[in-house]
Amino acid sequence: MILSQNLRSGYIQDDVDEYVYQLLPERDAVVAEIEDYAAQNDVPIIGPAVARMLTLFVQVSCAKRIFEMGSAIGYSTIWLARAAGPKAKVIYTDGDPEKARRAKDYFRRAGVAKRIEVRVRRCAGIAEEIAGQL
Repeated sequence: MILSQNLRSGYIQDDVDEYVYQLLPERDAVVAEIEDYAAQNDVPIIGPAVARMLTLFVQVSCAKRIFEMGSAIGYSTIWLARAAGPKAKVIYTDGDPEKARRAKDYFRRAGVAKRIEVRVRRCAGIAEEIAGQL
């Protein structure tokens, strides 16, 4: 597997990155499509290795309300929503309406749209508007 530039850590040697990515299971079609789109359009995403770590953090913490700042095309949002479970609420924020539109389509196709609240505007100040603990 050859990693696209947006998935390279910049902190780990290329051969170590390649090894770690070879250990990861295949992603579903929607997640793989997002990875391809991100690589082709230079959209930064956390990538599957970091996403699996993020999944573990969400599961261990039993997080049910998650606020994500600067969600872009929704790659990590999908991982968060899946990890937190069907009763969770993830708040997606991004200031770009086109990225939000694309993310909503991915959420629907990934089966997590009902768990995600989409807020399209700059994320500064949104956290203060959210009632309750995040």
